[in-house]
Amino acid sequence: MATRNRPLSPHLQVYKLPVSAQLSISHRITGVILCGGAVLLTYWLMAATYGPEAFATAQAILGSWIGKLVLLGVVFSLWYHLANGIRHLIWDTGRGLELPQLRTSGMVVVASAVILTVATFVLAYTVGN
Repeated sequence: MATRNRPLSPHLQVYKLPVSAQLSISHRITGVILCGGAVLLTYWLMAATYGPEAFATAQAILGSWIGKLVLLGVVFSLWYHLANGIRHLIWDTGRGLELPQLRTSGMVVVASAVILTVATFVLAYTVGN
C-alpha cells in the first residue's frame, strides 16, 4: 500500500492554544477545584461539630504541607474564578471583545489571582498567628 504525502493534522505538541482558550479551560478547571474546596470546607465544619478530637484531626490534615498546598490551590482557584467571572460580566456588556483587549484582560485576571492569593496567605499567616 502506497503512502500519500498529505499534511498531518496539527498535534497538541505543535498547535498552541490561544490565550482565550487556555483561560477558558482554566476557568472550568478552577470551577471543579472549587467544588472540591467546598467538600473540604464541609469536612472542616463537620469536624468542628463532632468535637475537639475530630477538629484536631481536620486541623492536622489541613495544616500539613500537603493540606496547605491544597488550600493554596483552592484559594487561587477562588480568586481566579472570581476575576474571570467579572471579565465575563464585562464581556456581556459588549466591551473588551477585541483580540488585544482579550489578551490584556486575560493577563489582568491571572495577575490579580496571583496577587490576591499571595495577599490572602500573607494576611492569614500574619493575622492568624
